[in-house]
Amino acid sequence: MKSIRQILVLAVTVMLSGSLYAQNISEIAKSDPLIISGAVGTQNTYRYSSVGNGYGSPLSNTVYANLNISLYGFNMPFSLYYSNDNLNFNYPQISFNLTPRYKNWVGHFGQSSMAMSSYVMNMSFNGVGLEYNSDKLRVGAFYGRLRNAINADPTDPFSRPSQYKRMGWGFKMGYGSGKNYIDLYLLRACDSENSIDEIWRQQIPPQENIVVGLKGRVTPFKWLAFTANMATSVFNTDLRAPEVPITTKFDKIFDVKYSSLMRFAGDLNANLNLKGVNASISYRMVQPDYTSLGTYYMSNNYHSLGLTLGTTLFNKISLSGTFSGQADNLSKEQLYTTCGYVYAANASMRLGSHFTVTAGYNGYLQSQRAGTRAVNDTTKIHRIMSSYSLTPSYSYETDLLGHSVSLTANMTQNEDLNKFATGESDVKTKALGLSYNVDVKPIETDFTLTYSHQESKGFKSKYISDVASLGTSRSFLKEKNLNLSASVSLCYNEIVRQSKRLSLGGDFSTSYNIKKVHLLSASASFSKYGDVNITKVRSNLDCTDIRLSLNYTYTFTLLSIKSKANREKEKQNAL
Repeated sequence: MKSIRQILVLAVTVMLSGSLYAQNISEIAKSDPLIISGAVGTQNTYRYSSVGNGYGSPLSNTVYANLNISLYGFNMPFSLYYSNDNLNFNYPQISFNLTPRYKNWVGHFGQSSMAMSSYVMNMSFNGVGLEYNSDKLRVGAFYGRLRNAINADPTDPFSRPSQYKRMGWGFKMGYGSGKNYIDLYLLRACDSENSIDEIWRQQIPPQENIVVGLKGRVTPFKWLAFTANMATSVFNTDLRAPEVPITTKFDKIFDVKYSSLMRFAGDLNANLNLKGVNASISYRMVQPDYTSLGTYYMSNNYHSLGLTLGTTLFNKISLSGTFSGQADNLSKEQLYTTCGYVYAANASMRLGSHFTVTAGYNGYLQSQRAGTRAVNDTTKIHRIMSSYSLTPSYSYETDLLGHSVSLTANMTQNEDLNKFATGESDVKTKALGLSYNVDVKPIETDFTLTYSHQESKGFKSKYISDVASLGTSRSFLKEKNLNLSASVSLCYNEIVRQSKRLSLGGDFSTSYNIKKVHLLSASASFSKYGDVNITKVRSNLDCTDIRLSLNYTYTFTLLSIKSKANREKEKQNAL
């Protein structure tokens, strides 16, 4: 471990020294000596419900601040966020980030992230990092905390599960352009054993992980490209397990134990782009128990194959189709193997300059076959879901009015294909939507009318929903810096022969921008809803929801010391 840390320190030192050496004195002289700018703001929301506010506070307050210090071309952003909205946790949310930039160099301090392979790392870290990105060369390294330690509270039913503090470091290096490149990634993550109480250490094993990833793209022809993304992970499920008494290539940075697992994940893609035709084929495999502690979650134990095809005819008709198939149980240890197939076809056609129509079909088929045990025909999973859609639209504009009308029709059917199925899980849904927008140019006001109807029919049940809304928006004043919008809506829901519900709602929002530095906005929403008497068809709207919000943002420049060259340029632009 000491050697790895020394290597990281040396790498960061070399990168920093390279940054200083790469600075062009003449370019620095042309840069502004010092500019301090930023923004501060607050968001305040009040919620009221006659049926209760759940676990959230009725009043939430958020304060945030963003500050950027530019010193001779170096940019050092700083951000602070505070919120008392403790819907899920019993403490405020506070984060800090400082990201100084100069030319091709980027530094990371605080809560930051660094782009890496999806198989290696896709989460943020709280620590330090440094990146260099030129036209072809990419280098980066970081060290920090991947997650905080948590001691669960047995007396709190909403307490988060216990977890160790997790530290990690990573390195990446790549070379090439968008058409041809190769990137190497390395991640090392480890739990701190003493970061949680003894009672939880006895129940939860600490873990560690090292992941090596490789990603690349080759374009032998303008019309053909191949990409690959793969990673190998060595994962210790329990740090306390005894070490394997053999020498491995990971000894200097990773102790191989009897609890260690080595697994692979990766995908291959081929893309074809000819005149009027686009096609691709991809294959992915993630071995069972593949784990990277730098990712929040990743499905494993499956492989998949995907195909896409698209073309354009007569510059008016666009056609596309996709197919993908996936199967799990690569380990051959599950009771059953589940297979899924997704397929789609879409078409779009433009008729003249005002009318367009699109149509599509999407399907999903799920089946099951034997694994370690033969499939029971009475419980076998064999389902299909089909969806059909049709959307014609029309637009027309005159000197006074601008019209836009669209109609959407959709039908979805979910069916159990098991020959012993009773149809209890089958659902068929029909939906129809209509939207009309008119722009009244003399008064510079938009009006939008929408209506949707949906029917879902299942086994001995039927659900109906109707929603209608009318909205308008307009900008006022000479500079159009005062904006108002309002809408009303009516919603009716019915479960046939069981219940009926009606709701009436309204929304209003406004924003006012003062000299492009002060932004004040407010919004209000109101809803009355309740059950409808089935026999008399009247509404008892005895439930009320209210939401009020007031927000303010101030954008400022604390200090601006501009260079002589930039001052002269601004004077010329003003003339």
